[in-house]
Amino acid sequence: MTNKEQDNYSNATLDLINKFVDSNQRKRINLLTKIEDEVENIYKLGPTLFESFNSDGDDWAAGWLLQVLKKYKPDFFENTKFNNWFNTYSDSDINYDELQLMLLEQKFEDADRLTSSYLRQLAGKLAKKRGYVFYSEVMNMSCKDLQTIDRLWIIYSRGKFGFSIQAKILKSVGKKYELMWPKIGWKKEGLWTRYPTSFCWSLEAPDGHMPLINQLRGVRLMDSILRHPAIAERHDNIL
Repeated sequence: MTNKEQDNYSNATLDLINKFVDSNQRKRINLLTKIEDEVENIYKLGPTLFESFNSDGDDWAAGWLLQVLKKYKPDFFENTKFNNWFNTYSDSDINYDELQLMLLEQKFEDADRLTSSYLRQLAGKLAKKRGYVFYSEVMNMSCKDLQTIDRLWIIYSRGKFGFSIQAKILKSVGKKYELMWPKIGWKKEGLWTRYPTSFCWSLEAPDGHMPLINQLRGVRLMDSILRHPAIAERHDNIL
């Protein structure tokens, strides 16, 4: 291949990526397969490809490009910063690198369990000791940490998963949880989805399917999380 031909391929790939980034959610979804098909040329573009993205943001286009590279071109991540390319922040001295890597690698079941452990840690020593969170402990959780967790789930799920996505869905059904459960796949034909075997731990899951909140203790815990100021502020999801 001549240099001119290579330049033409690179320009075509950049045009596709720019179209992908600039598109709305529906159009982006339609371009996912084309992005995967271009992985060889995306890889050749190298790390400079990500210079136009904001590592403090939550644009899932960058997350998807990283996931495609992780799946097909793992040697791209010899530069280990790309395993945790998005910046994360904590008021509780929590390092979110492990969660980001799990989500990048689409290990959603492991990421969900880790998220639950973070929520216990954010709730305090008593929650960690008992192994679960009371709804009354949620309001004291750090806004910065909850927003970090929410961002990572959104970034690495094509905008499908995250607390703020669940809040958006709840708002769309008139704040009625019984209408939300089947939409997010937590109830089927009136029966609770069995954990963990019947949950869908992949990007094929319905919007809002993850992260999970244990409903055995009622709806109050989830309601407290979705109404927390950290989540309410995201995407104008005030309930």
